[in-house]
Amino acid sequence: MAIRRNEEIAMNSDPNSVKPLQFDTAVSTVSASESRAEGVTCAVCGTQLRDEYYDVNAHQMCSKCRNEIAQLAETPRAWSVFARACAFGLVAAILGAILYYAVIKITDFEIGIVAIAIGYMVGYGIRMGTKGRGGLRFQIVAVVLTYWAVGLAYMPIAFGAIMDKPAAQEASANASAPANAAEPPADTAAPNPMNLPLALALLVGISFALPVLTVVGSLPGGLISAAIISFGMMQAWRMTAAPHVVITGPYRIGAGPPALA
Repeated sequence: MAIRRNEEIAMNSDPNSVKPLQFDTAVSTVSASESRAEGVTCAVCGTQLRDEYYDVNAHQMCSKCRNEIAQLAETPRAWSVFARACAFGLVAAILGAILYYAVIKITDFEIGIVAIAIGYMVGYGIRMGTKGRGGLRFQIVAVVLTYWAVGLAYMPIAFGAIMDKPAAQEASANASAPANAAEPPADTAAPNPMNLPLALALLVGISFALPVLTVVGSLPGGLISAAIISFGMMQAWRMTAAPHVVITGPYRIGAGPPALA
């Protein structure tokens, strides 16, 4: 429970959100001796502190909770954490691409909230992989996966347009050929397994190029698509950022409030 509370404070607290001092309301003051006897309550675990406390984003905490929040604010450096975050983000990107394609196919219209939902899904997946922590490396991965998810959603539409050729072209080609012309021998050669990695790399490259091609090919209306993609990428970037934590102290209880930075 304390760790969950630490994550909420590390992610949602803002040192600039502290309420301003009120000069028009009478507030009873407590002497230093009374404050020392009464102590300070940790905002996370509720422990009564008698000697000293830390100020974490305008919350008074004990040293144990302060250390936990400081650890949550650090960017993980282990490759295992990075790999897990990439795996979770990849699954979220694929699911987001399926959702985006389904919405476009059903409504025949690009809805911006869906792109934001993809960014949220990718960001949430990466945060699951890092157990609530973030940093620049995870932000870059989140942005790339969100962009790729949009391109992946465009792929069925693009291939469908390529395969949907007018039937008249094929009919005219068949009509122009002699009736008694010998048919070319069928190619019965088995597919080369070595071509599979190349084919996958080609598909990935196409998926990365499709968002740009879609925007450029449909200008000026493509600017709306560019804005939609940008919104989703911004959402993923914000969700995977390292939490902003300001820690000061320790402060002796009864020695007065901490000095403003």
